Amino acid sequence: QVQLVESGGGLVQTGGSLRLSCAASGSIFTPGNMAWYRQAPGKERELVASITSVGNTNYADSVKGRCTISRDNAKITVYLQMNNLKPEDSAVYFCYAVMNYVSYWGKGTLVTVSS
Repeated sequence: QVQLVESGGGLVQTGGSLRLSCAASGSIFTPGNMAWYRQAPGKERELVASITSVGNTNYADSVKGRCTISRDNAKITVYLQMNNLKPEDSAVYFCYAVMNYVSYWGKGTLVTVSS
């Protein structure tokens, strides 16, 4: 059974940094697209950043220049480096991956940015 497990969330002050990780297990297929989404209380889930299997990236306007998505296909892991964090970045961050044409979601990791 495929699982995505996120880690790296926590409490950080405005201007601080966090690095989120998401490791996939249970699958022998290299993921296609992988991505990070986030959902703040009372808001819809939104795309933060995505990366294709060959490393092409896409970012939400709100995080461009502050976040970097990367992946390690050998470890089947995707990362999100977040810098200069703002209170509006506070949310549950979810990992997403497509493997063998099936979409998977992690359970999320909470990021809280204090002002």
